[in-house]
Amino acid sequence: MSEISALPAGIVEWLGTQSQLAEIKFITEFPPAPKAIPLKKVTVAVGIENVKIKDSFTANDEGILTENEYCRLAAIKIKLAIHVPFSLGGAKCHEVFTDIVDCLTFASDLNIVESGCGFIRADRDTDALVLDAGIVVTADFCPAVSSSVRFQSFLNKDLLCGSHITDGAIHVSPADKALWNAPFAIGSYFGNSATSRTILTGFAPRIAAIFAAQYPPVTVGGANSFCYWGLSAAGYGTQGIELTATGFKLLQGAAHEVSGSLPRLNEAGLTYFYIAVK
Repeated sequence: MSEISALPAGIVEWLGTQSQLAEIKFITEFPPAPKAIPLKKVTVAVGIENVKIKDSFTANDEGILTENEYCRLAAIKIKLAIHVPFSLGGAKCHEVFTDIVDCLTFASDLNIVESGCGFIRADRDTDALVLDAGIVVTADFCPAVSSSVRFQSFLNKDLLCGSHITDGAIHVSPADKALWNAPFAIGSYFGNSATSRTILTGFAPRIAAIFAAQYPPVTVGGANSFCYWGLSAAGYGTQGIELTATGFKLLQGAAHEVSGSLPRLNEAGLTYFYIAVK
């Protein structure tokens, strides 16, 4: 049951790490923390109002409820005493309450089933407006085998160090979204005859393909052939193109001849198009 008594301190610590709530001071109701007089900063005291615990049951294949031995269901009502300086007005109380509930609901692992608030009152001792609010959190907790085993934590400890929502193994990350929205880059460049040239794409491509506009892939002239296209993937590719950490590198001219074929991926006067896949 120590997890229940430690919950307010855990919530205070976690809320204190959320950037969108940086202007709010969070304290525990017990042990009490001193407040400035008169109050100059929004301060929220977190405590426990009540706890309800009941037996846990699971329906079998026939629909008959069977008690889960040593398992319990808990409903914990968390108190939020929101103190706002008079100068910010009563609307600020409800704004802070909404921000806190949204943050806990969508960015933490707490299973919030109910939230609400009362009336705003004046506290002359601190020159502040006070809104008494609360949230109801439900959770399961079970010992592994018998009552002699110390109860396992029924609250996901990710609350104190991160969020279920930010779990990259089961949720889409910002990098995933960026990749889906722009999985490749398409561009062009004008040849300048340099024997070595780097084209920047802003990322490390997995595949890059180049071709000269209005030219066939290969032409033949005398004893040589000339290649006007290139493809590279996973460290391998055709002559004249190499992938880099920021784009791809082009190699031009006789210095890079392979079996009588000369790469012409940077020929002066020609326009080249490319597609690079992330």
